[in-house]
Amino acid sequence: MINRGGQNVVLKEKAHSCAEVVPSEFSWSPEFLKKLLPSAERTALLYHLSYLCLGSFPKVERLIRERALDTQLLFGSSETVLLKCVGTSQNLVSSLFPMLMKAVEKNKPHLAVKYLEKARAWIDDIIRAVDDIVKRYDHQNHSVATCTSDVIQEQKETEKQKTEFSEEVKSLKKAVEKLEEELSKNAKNVEEIEVKISVKNTELQNCIKSVYSGSCGMDWLAALVPFIGPLIKYIYDTANATDVAAQTRALEAELTRLTSEKSNLQNKEWTIQLKLTELHLQMANSKIQQGVIPSPVHLKDVQKYLSQIQQILLELQKFWQKVGALLDTLKKKTFVNEDLIDELDDMKDDFLRSIEIAGKYWKTFGGCCQSAQSVFSVQSKDAYKFLEINPSSLSEDERKEQCESVMKKLKQITPQGSSTPAITEGRTEN
Repeated sequence: MINRGGQNVVLKEKAHSCAEVVPSEFSWSPEFLKKLLPSAERTALLYHLSYLCLGSFPKVERLIRERALDTQLLFGSSETVLLKCVGTSQNLVSSLFPMLMKAVEKNKPHLAVKYLEKARAWIDDIIRAVDDIVKRYDHQNHSVATCTSDVIQEQKETEKQKTEFSEEVKSLKKAVEKLEEELSKNAKNVEEIEVKISVKNTELQNCIKSVYSGSCGMDWLAALVPFIGPLIKYIYDTANATDVAAQTRALEAELTRLTSEKSNLQNKEWTIQLKLTELHLQMANSKIQQGVIPSPVHLKDVQKYLSQIQQILLELQKFWQKVGALLDTLKKKTFVNEDLIDELDDMKDDFLRSIEIAGKYWKTFGGCCQSAQSVFSVQSKDAYKFLEINPSSLSEDERKEQCESVMKKLKQITPQGSSTPAITEGRTEN
């Protein structure tokens, strides 16, 4: 039993012990899911361009069709994984959090342990599912790479019959080289900005950690909400943390500036990429007219976006691993072999408030997963209908018209996605 005289010491010890296990990369937010949207949409459109540019050559058409169908199935499985994330987020809000509140209010730690263990089972199921899908993306990427190599080999065979390309193709090659150089420079600038953002994120995380040692409310909030937004808001709302709040605001402002700069560079990158895609399309049309298989550049772009999706899903897996670890810590440090003391009203109030805040942010996260799931649903059902048409049956005008239609759709996609609503952390300003 803990006596009243030792309240503050015990609370600080609890907060400190939990702060030690909070990982340095705890600045998660639903923002990382936004990257799934443009990558998934672009993948299908680039497959479509590859199909239109290369599909009139029978052997190549078969190779692209197989890879596109495999990707369509993979997107269907990705939708299922994201649905699991939606369901688990809803279960945390509707089942786990209310039971934790009841356990605290009625001083029944065994209830809390029971439901935390159930939540851990939900999370372990997601981690296994995401791990499986990440491996499948890796396999699919290798398959597309093999397909690209096979197309290049076929291309070389047809090029043997042509000793000289037209002046148009030579001119387009020079333009492509110039844009690729510009794209490379822009990529280096993005890398430099990302390093600066990483440094500021670390400073911000250290600033937030400095509050843990004296705040049990922050301790619990960090365990229940693995997003940095509510932790920052907690600092702003804490009267005795004015110095830390000022430092946090300064770091936030710098991060906002760097993030904006990075966003501008990403927009520039996509603009250059679109110009490159159009030039490659012009070059493909010129080669097709000469009876030569075009370069499979759009398939290489497919690989790029499949890799991006794979990396984002890896982030999702790490996210749930962190959530599981934080909930384990909450269980061990708060409920296992310890009684919740009725007299510690302040501790209970902090805990209940943390759960209320957590519910709001987990609802936001669930909504983000649902938005991403919806995109994969559309992609797996409708985006590959172009495979129903044999490209050899299209006239040259029809083929070019479809290429223009695909390019128009590509131009409507931004680095943040097309018409999908912006995903935010659900933060509120003071």
